[in-house]
Amino acid sequence: MGFYCDATADAVVAFQLSRGLPADGICTQSTWQLLVETSWLLGSRLLYLTSPHLRGDDVEQLQSNLAKLGFDCGKADGIFGPLTVRALIEFQHNSGLVTDGICGPRTLRLLERVSGQSGTGPGIVAVREGELLRDPTSETRTHVVIGTFGDTQRIARAATRLLRNSHADVVIADALDAHQHAKTANSFDARVYVGLSTSESDTITISYFETERFVSELGRSLATALTQALTPQFSGTPVVLVGGRQPVLRETKMTAVVVDFGSCVQTGAEPIIGELLGTTVRTWLETPAVAGS
Repeated sequence: MGFYCDATADAVVAFQLSRGLPADGICTQSTWQLLVETSWLLGSRLLYLTSPHLRGDDVEQLQSNLAKLGFDCGKADGIFGPLTVRALIEFQHNSGLVTDGICGPRTLRLLERVSGQSGTGPGIVAVREGELLRDPTSETRTHVVIGTFGDTQRIARAATRLLRNSHADVVIADALDAHQHAKTANSFDARVYVGLSTSESDTITISYFETERFVSELGRSLATALTQALTPQFSGTPVVLVGGRQPVLRETKMTAVVVDFGSCVQTGAEPIIGELLGTTVRTWLETPAVAGS
């Protein structure tokens, strides 16, 4: 009919919930981009490295299939970047195919045939994250990026001071664009990204990266630890743990979470909350499996 009616808004909310986006019924750029990406099925187009990178559910399916075979694409984020190209070329090389980094019909046919014999395991990335949960000593980086959206600067500064006093290297990302936050964290080679935001919600939401085919075990562990730490501080306020694919969670290469405080932070409480957040991140860096259990 051409009208953005209640039924359309309800459909947008349902889609946002299915993708772990803020369910506000507003078709933002992030929502629209994910809507477009769901239209791509694996095999409906050639997949190869472009600038900007190709994105879609077909890319995520390719990454998931490669990961189950032991070819490391990084997390299955649906973005056809350098790691995915490298993993695809390794698969082509091992399979005797032309190593052109293009997922065309021949590569796809062989990949589907081999994937059908690979079982339903979590894939190499999930296994690696599980090992880091059990043995964090193998990860020596202490670089942390704290991203601020909305009125969260005082919380970020308090968390930064505590982490720096614990000998962590911390950068605050304060750009308005979530994509810029991801670029900052990736270029800093951070081990952890924690995004802080506010909204009109009366609920605190803590998000980590998760899709139908992939979950960041490290992200979920850190988000769980933060949920457990913040819940007593906000007595009577729901603190909700959510898996989703917000742009900054999707595009960061490290463990990443976003804490949306809604409208629940009282003026003057920011330093206490920031110190609690910093303490939780510090403890998690030392013992992630324990902190997120």
